[in-house]
Amino acid sequence: MTDLTEMGKYAKAASFDLGQIGTTQKNDALLKMADALINNSANIIAENKKDIIKATENGTAKAMIDRLLLDENRIIAMANGLKQVVTLPDPIGRIDRGWTTEAGLDIVQERVPLGVIGMIYEARPNVTVDAAGLCFKSGNAVILRGGKEAINSNIVLANTLRGALRKSGIDENSIQLISDTSHEVANEMMQLTDYIDVLIPRGSGKFIKMVVNTAKVPIIETGAGNCHIYVDSEADLDKALAIIINAKVQRPSVCNAAEKVVLHQDIAEKFLPRLYEALKKNGVQVRGDKGAVSIIPDIIPATELDWYTEYNDYIIAIKIVKDIDEAIKHINKYNTKHSESIITEDYSASRKFMKQIDAAVVYANASTRFTDGNEFGFGAEIGISTQKLHARGPMGANELTTTKYLVQGDGQIRK
Repeated sequence: MTDLTEMGKYAKAASFDLGQIGTTQKNDALLKMADALINNSANIIAENKKDIIKATENGTAKAMIDRLLLDENRIIAMANGLKQVVTLPDPIGRIDRGWTTEAGLDIVQERVPLGVIGMIYEARPNVTVDAAGLCFKSGNAVILRGGKEAINSNIVLANTLRGALRKSGIDENSIQLISDTSHEVANEMMQLTDYIDVLIPRGSGKFIKMVVNTAKVPIIETGAGNCHIYVDSEADLDKALAIIINAKVQRPSVCNAAEKVVLHQDIAEKFLPRLYEALKKNGVQVRGDKGAVSIIPDIIPATELDWYTEYNDYIIAIKIVKDIDEAIKHINKYNTKHSESIITEDYSASRKFMKQIDAAVVYANASTRFTDGNEFGFGAEIGISTQKLHARGPMGANELTTTKYLVQGDGQIRK
């Protein structure tokens, strides 16, 4: 049985040391981590194959296996993500604001690490590297708990990163991985309030809801993505088709993939047959409301549950609406506050959509697939926050900090 209390104590001690080291030392260690990943590629791929074989034997869906896969290109991408984190400004010690009070006290608000971050996630092993790198850059120790589907991959990745820390003369317990994937240990981790300052779950909507309902440690919710693309009456339909296919097909298993398409009734009869054929050509099952089925009878009738569902698969549902107001109302009812997009050449319509849609990221004329820390220039991300407190949207190093006030006096006492 994993001793989480011991891990927590090690993490607390490491987090104190991390808070004291400078930017240059952190960046040097991150570069060593990136090099270690490349140098250990063969071993990482070999361990990942064990997870892939197991997933295949268990009948795991093709889209989910893609989330598990690590090959040379993906390892290089993880290493490059760490190198990009190196180029980012160090948020620690940054002064957000400063002023002098009437009593003559000089006050500054300074960025500091959160402390110890717990990361609990499902099948994607790249999260191990992204989370470790961003937590380290922002001066936080991290305790990682991945899913059983990727356990061999996660162990070799974590050990690779820890080895780079040792070579850098930094406490390897700045990055720790829980190798026990049992529910009992996961539940114990969620109660570790004495050691973990914040817990970040990453995975399916069902998984995140379970963590939210179970944990006593403060949580930043991430991940669930029931993302919509609304095609307005003034849309460039060629542009719309390319964007929808990209958002649905490129990587259907990820949280920023499009799960729903909302069509304005004025373009539905002209556009839906083109869209349907393109989706079918790419192996996507199409479901739809009565309006969509009346145009193409082969479309599977959608249920009420469909509108709430994040498929993470080659499935999409289509809704036809009378105007932009109905589109906004529908999306705000069923979305998960992740990423939404409007396709239109009407500037006023795009502004209205972007202002009234309640989501972390709202696009005009672009794929939802861009909701990603790397694409936003953060180097990597620890997740996409879909809540409103502390952080929202892709979370980079800056979002893994908090502030404290430093007050300089000269003998003042309060009257």
